[in-house]
Amino acid sequence: MAAQRGPYHKLIIVLSVILPVVVAALFRIKIPGYDFSFLPPIYATINGLTAILLIAAVISIKRKNRKLHEALIKTCMGLSAAFLVMYVLYHMTSDSTVYGGTGGWRVFYLVILISHIVLSVVVVPLVLFTFSRALSGNFERHKALAKFTFPIWLYVAISGVVVYIMISPYYA
Repeated sequence: MAAQRGPYHKLIIVLSVILPVVVAALFRIKIPGYDFSFLPPIYATINGLTAILLIAAVISIKRKNRKLHEALIKTCMGLSAAFLVMYVLYHMTSDSTVYGGTGGWRVFYLVILISHIVLSVVVVPLVLFTFSRALSGNFERHKALAKFTFPIWLYVAISGVVVYIMISPYYA
């Protein structure tokens, strides 16, 4: 079975463990004197654009346009990386915003937020393993994993927009 793992297996495992740990650690660091309050609508837009491009990528591969599919997926990966940098930068320089809604809306918000956070950690190795399978030309295994990766990645992108829309009235 180890022969099927591919050359990036260990690197993906390391990144998948280190990335959430580093992000969590960076949240504890506050750098005063910088105003990045303009970032949340930008990274929410990036999430929305990622969702649209993921759908376009699936449509393109179903139409057998592999080059377009590959370009769209690489763009989504770049957008996701840009999102992560902006998200961490914002949270390292700004106090956390608390959702002010109550009752059922608060429960809905928390369900979306918690599932978004958990799945954003899960999606990192899924995306990287799916991508590495395509890079190595193992398209059957790529396709099999992509069936799980796509809906989770799409959910993370869309739920990020929903979280932003719901919390945006409470930004200072």
